[in-house]
Amino acid sequence: MINIRGVTLSLHPLFVIVMLMSILTGSFIELITLFVIVLIHEMGHMSAAVVMGIKVRSVQLLPFGGVVSIEDHGKLTAWKEIIIALAGPLQNGIMMVIGMTFMAVGWGNIEFISYIVHGNMVIAVFNLLPILPLDGGKILQSLASRYYPYHFTLLWSSRVSIVTSMVVILFSLLPLIKGEGIIQLNILMIGIFLFYSNLIDYRNLPYRFMRFLMNRDSIHIKYSAKGTNAHPIIVDAAKHLENILRLFKREKYHLIYIMDKNGKIIVVLPEQRLISAYFSQGRRLP
Repeated sequence: MINIRGVTLSLHPLFVIVMLMSILTGSFIELITLFVIVLIHEMGHMSAAVVMGIKVRSVQLLPFGGVVSIEDHGKLTAWKEIIIALAGPLQNGIMMVIGMTFMAVGWGNIEFISYIVHGNMVIAVFNLLPILPLDGGKILQSLASRYYPYHFTLLWSSRVSIVTSMVVILFSLLPLIKGEGIIQLNILMIGIFLFYSNLIDYRNLPYRFMRFLMNRDSIHIKYSAKGTNAHPIIVDAAKHLENILRLFKREKYHLIYIMDKNGKIIVVLPEQRLISAYFSQGRRLP
């Protein structure tokens, strides 16, 4: 574990296992190359976050990429998150172009450069799969949060991630299913890791949603400063408070119109009133 200007850089245990396997198989040079590619990929994420004024807390490297932990506090917009996610694969694309240029003009060891190009391509493509915490999963979740309620976005991005992780596991077992008698062990380990981590995240979804609600003050401040119109939510008075909160969108400030059974507006409440009630009044409407 290394601390660089307040950012903690560490290796995930899965990366350590792959390192040990590479030593046993005599592929240490290839692993070091993979490590550098993954590090540059993550530096792309970090640089994009810093440029947009987002504080990076830690970076954990995995064999296929890494996990950048950043401070959100409700200020990270969907578009900023998408740009940060794309910055990693962009570095892989740049390295691929440089490598192919070297190969075209005959500079360096063609076989080694070809390995670098192929490694970058695999990491870039794999990271764009719609699985959290991969870049593709983050992009999908961020795009969905622009159009759908945030709870719905969290729920379905987790479900898509779990299903796609199972597809990765199945892909690793495909040679064995075909009767070739082998397993793509590295892909299998990565697939199991992604499946397990997303299963845990799915179970923790209520806590992630609570954190979203606790950071809503920044949305109110932003909309108040700009004088932007609030996004209305019209609900029946009998609707459960938590179900109303699940209609909140990530980058919208809401006014909630409470109606009686005859369709008459009883009261109009700012979202802060409902959030306050959720945490302090047993989740009942005020």
